[in-house]
This record gives sequence, structure tokens and C-alpha cells, in this order.
Amino acid sequence: MNSSKNGLVLNSTATSEHTIELTLDSAPIPVPKDDEVVVRVEATPINPSDLALLLAFADVSQGITSGSGAATRFSAPLTAESDSAIANRLGVPQRCGNEGAGTVISAGSGQAAQALLGKKVAVMDGALYCQYRKLQASQCVPLEDSTTPQQAAACFVNPMTALGMVEQARRKNCTAIVHTAAASSLGLMLNRLCLVENIDLVNIVRRPSQAEQLRSEGARYVVDSSSDTFKEDLVEAITQTNAYMAFDAVGGGSYINDILGCMEAAARRTHTPNGPYGTNVHKQVYVYGRLDTQPFMVDLGVGFSWSVEGFLLPALLAELKPERVAQLRRRAVSEVKTTFRSRFAKEISLAQALQQENIIEYSKAGTGAKYLINPSLDVK
Repeated sequence: MNSSKNGLVLNSTATSEHTIELTLDSAPIPVPKDDEVVVRVEATPINPSDLALLLAFADVSQGITSGSGAATRFSAPLTAESDSAIANRLGVPQRCGNEGAGTVISAGSGQAAQALLGKKVAVMDGALYCQYRKLQASQCVPLEDSTTPQQAAACFVNPMTALGMVEQARRKNCTAIVHTAAASSLGLMLNRLCLVENIDLVNIVRRPSQAEQLRSEGARYVVDSSSDTFKEDLVEAITQTNAYMAFDAVGGGSYINDILGCMEAAARRTHTPNGPYGTNVHKQVYVYGRLDTQPFMVDLGVGFSWSVEGFLLPALLAELKPERVAQLRRRAVSEVKTTFRSRFAKEISLAQALQQENIIEYSKAGTGAKYLINPSLDVK
């Protein structure tokens, strides 16, 4: 057990020996200032967006876990792909964990901080893989009494991304969306949100079982990329919905070209192409993930009226008025048990997060393998 005046922090360090080292380090429980609170972290998910900082693209299959309890550590060799991820962090311990939930155990003298004392809160930070975290009171969103930290642990990254996608579609006057990796946690949330918001959503999945899962949740348009009729099915879905905006989690390989090509084929059903330049229907793909790290290419068959760009939630939120961002955050938290509910494959302690068999599982790019860290579990 830990000293009552200290807590554990998970650190990720890239070393000069070209390895990534994950360790649990003891740190004093912080003391809050006027407008600050200290949260006992009780649930924090391992999202795909956490993995680049946590693991730096290391070869975890060659990793080794040693020690036990608070002395657990994990070491794995870095790869050629790791070079860009470690450029500015060599030898410097990095704290990870973008979102989570827990209980406020101490508060500064400020009114906002005192109002949170003893409350369960959801937070978005960047260093939540720890037992205790000091935060500004303004970073905390109080939870309803009936909501558990586990239910609210993932109420920011994926819910806000789904809300951001719908927000972006409306800003661009689009009434339909194409989404890849649609059976992911985010994809399921986006499907529920689009059903509520009456936005047509074309869901692209990789397996028949994923298509069945989405249809069981009410999805109207589901296309399976493993099907021999994938492109024909996608063209038909785009034709029915006029979905000329896509959000892509894959990023590499042929996916982007396939989507743009199917959009152009659908557009040609109702628009006359301008010779070799294609139709004037603008086709937009926003890339928000890199499940495939290969480069992507776009061939001439998609015409000339298209664009591909990155989609970053913080950049979008920075363009919105603060009142609108606050409104979206409140909705994310208030619907955490309905529209934005999450499912986790396993709940683990900080020490268990450093076990190789768990790392191999939670670092996979597959659907349904998301893990939840509960730092408040006893570390033996």
C-alpha cells in the first residue's frame, strides 16, 4: 500500500537506449491553491489518442514487464516509426491520460473550488494516469449523483469528437456524413447522435458482425468493406443520402481514394461531369486518425472537386464561441449513460496497465478492446 501522503503516477520515458520505459513513480499528493481542487482519479480510459504518447509506437510484442505492485515497470524497443514520436522527449518522463473521472478530495479556498469538494467530477486534462491530480476547478464538470466515475470516464474525447463532427457538418451545410471505423466506440456514439439529430450517416465497417451490431442500434446505412460489393454498396448509400462529407479514422492505403471515388460516382448519377475534370460536386474527407500508417494516394477518377484535410477537435473548438463549447461539454456529460455511453473490455489497476499481456491487447487497433484504468484500485 502507498503512504497516505503520496500517490502513484504512471510515467512514459523514451531512453537513449532506444526503448520506451513505463514506470510507476511515487509523488506527493498535491495541495490545491484558491481555485484548484485535487481529484482522486477512479476511472480513466486508454484511448487511441493516448497511445502515441504512452507507447511511442514501440514494439510491445518484444516488451518485458518486471517487478510487481508499485515497482512494476515495462520496457519495449522503439521502432523506426517511433522517431518522430520521441524527437522532443528523449529522457524526459511524460505523463499520459487525456480524460477521466473521480472524486474531489480537497479544494482551495475559492468559491468554485469549495463547491466541488466531495463531488464526483469528470475532467479532461492530459496527465490522468495517476492516483491524484491537481486541477483548476474550471476543468471539472460535476456528475449527477446516479452517475459513476466509470460511466463518466470517457465523456469528453469521443463524445466531444462526435459532437464536433456534427457541428462541422452543419457549419458546412451538410446533412449527411460518411464515417469509417464505424463500429468503434466513437462510431457507435456518432450513430446514436446522428439518429437523434436526424442526420443521415453512412457507416463503413470491416466485418459482417460489426454491420449487425450497428443495425441492431438503429443504423440505417451500413457498408461492409470486406464485401465483394463494397464500392457498389457505398455508391448507393451516398446516392440515397447525398453524403459528400466523410470523417476517416484509417488515414492510409486506399480508403480515402475509395471514398472520394464512390462520392464522384454517386454525383455523376445526377450531375454532368465537366469532361476529364469530373462533376462540380465538392467531396470532402476529414482525416482524424491513422489506423493505417501508409501514405494515401488519390487517382484521377475522383475528378478535381475534392479536398482532404486533418480534423482536430481542439482546432474546431477554438473556432467556436466559448458559450457553444460549454454547451457541447454539458451535453456530453448529461448524455453519458445514453447517447455517449461507453463499453470497456476490462478494468485494470495502474500496475496492471504495465503488464505486457494487457498492453498488447489495449494497443490493438481493433474494436471493443478499450481498457479502463482505475488508479484507485489497491496496488499490491
